[in-house]
Amino acid sequence: MSDSQKQDWTPQSDAVLRDQRAAYDRMREQCPVAWSDYAHWSLFRHADVSRVLHDHKRFSSQVSRHVSVPNGMDPPQHTDYRAIIEPYFNAERMAAFEPICREIAEDLALSALQQERIELMAAFAQPFALRIQCAFMGWPLTLQDSLLDWARRNNRATLQRDRNALGALAAEFEALIAGLLADRRRANATAEDDVTSALMHEQIHGRMLNDQEIASILRNWTVGEIGTIAASVGILAQFLAAHPEVQRQLRDDPDLLWQANDEILRIHGPLVDNRRLTTCPVHLGDRQIPAGQRLTLNWIAANRDPEVFPAPDRFSLERDPAQNLLYGAGIHVCPGAPLARMELVIVMRSLLQHSRELSLIAEQPATLATYPASGYASLPLRLC
Repeated sequence: MSDSQKQDWTPQSDAVLRDQRAAYDRMREQCPVAWSDYAHWSLFRHADVSRVLHDHKRFSSQVSRHVSVPNGMDPPQHTDYRAIIEPYFNAERMAAFEPICREIAEDLALSALQQERIELMAAFAQPFALRIQCAFMGWPLTLQDSLLDWARRNNRATLQRDRNALGALAAEFEALIAGLLADRRRANATAEDDVTSALMHEQIHGRMLNDQEIASILRNWTVGEIGTIAASVGILAQFLAAHPEVQRQLRDDPDLLWQANDEILRIHGPLVDNRRLTTCPVHLGDRQIPAGQRLTLNWIAANRDPEVFPAPDRFSLERDPAQNLLYGAGIHVCPGAPLARMELVIVMRSLLQHSRELSLIAEQPATLATYPASGYASLPLRLC
């Protein structure tokens, strides 16, 4: 393929990693369908990304040789597994988990926010994401450090496209889950004990889910929770510190957090991209792409597309929320969106209630995270 011989951009270059949002914005305007050896075909426009999300026949989610339940599946297989997963995020389960989530947020706020300055990512955002993950899954808090270390190594291997390391990390996570499942089997755990035990009692096509399938589901949830929730907390806090008028608005009316969080995370997305595979020749933008080609959907650029979101850096609660791709769209829309939204409302409410004012520290600027992460690697804030 002639297009594959010419690099339109270098996704892992210092220029891109230094400021991902700015780099992806430039690509959307200058080369909205771009080829690179690293990311293959990257899509940056909202229209192109939306088209792919709503057409699973031409754009398959089966992009990995490893089991990925249900993210890496197409219908009808995806449909069957999705039916198992969705009830874990229904209104009844969210209502039951809400007080636990609130207790964790309040405990962290009381312990971490009682000083004039804080490095928010290490002291508040990451601990919140880790504790919430363990609480929702029914895992011991002693796993927190191991999970954070695993997530960091997984990010490094993803950036380097190190397949051997990624395979080893997947096996490591499966071994961790195998141990948790073995403990539950020895204890004759019931489906009512916790989420992990409940998955052990789920059936697909007349048989129980096997350990590999359970590990895949839990790995997807863990990567999403630890990385994305922590990134989201940092992005939200930084935005409010940089925009005192919005901070005042939300302090006066915290019920607006449900809308405001989604809008802020549209401006600065916590998740960078996702992949698909063409099942037939397709025309995207001005490029003809053959069958069997990998596509990278750039969420950050799509959600900042001025064709859909005029003045995309401007915070506005008047935008159409249906256009926001924060949690995806189509059959693969994030099933955990109700949980994530609830967690972020609760944690931001606690952050605002237990601080008088969030402000940036000029002599200690924030450090942006680099691919595959988004948000901030460090975020020093003044709390009063």
